[in-house]
Amino acid sequence: MFKEETAELVLGAIVLAVAALFFVFAAGQARGGEGRAGAYELTAQFGRIDGLNVGSDVRISGVKVGVVRNVSLNPDDYRARVTFAIDQGVDVLDEATAKVSSDGLLGGAYVSIEQNGLEPIPAGGEIINTQGSVDLLTLLASAASGSGGNANAEEAE
Repeated sequence: MFKEETAELVLGAIVLAVAALFFVFAAGQARGGEGRAGAYELTAQFGRIDGLNVGSDVRISGVKVGVVRNVSLNPDDYRARVTFAIDQGVDVLDEATAKVSSDGLLGGAYVSIEQNGLEPIPAGGEIINTQGSVDLLTLLASAASGSGGNANAEEAE
C-alpha cells in the first residue's frame, strides 16, 4: 500500500510540473513579444483578421521576423488595427503588402509581409497596402453556387 501511495504522489508531482511548464509557455505567448530585444513597431489596418491574435507570427518569405503585439478596432472606419514588433535588422519596405494568412484549414493565422519598394518604413510607421483574411466557408459557398448556376444555364440551352 505504501508503494501505491508513493507512485500516486510521484505521478501527481509530474502532472503539476507539466501544468506549470504549460502555464509558463502560455504566459510567454500571451505577452505578444514584449520581450523581443531590439524590436521596432509597425502598424497595419485590415478589413478582416479572422484568427489573428496577440502573439501570432509575422513572417517574410515564410521566416518569422516578428510577432503581433496588439489588435484593436479603429473607431473611425471600423477596420482592425494591428500593431506588430519586427526584429531589429529586418527592414520592411515602403510599398510592402501585409496579408493575413493561415497555415491550412486548422493552422493559426499570421501576418505575411511581401516586400516591395525602395525605402524602409521607419519605426512607428504603417504598412498601407493590406489584404485581410479570406473566409473559406463564404468562398466555398460562392464557388458552389457559381458552378451550380452555370450547370443549370447549360441545361436550359
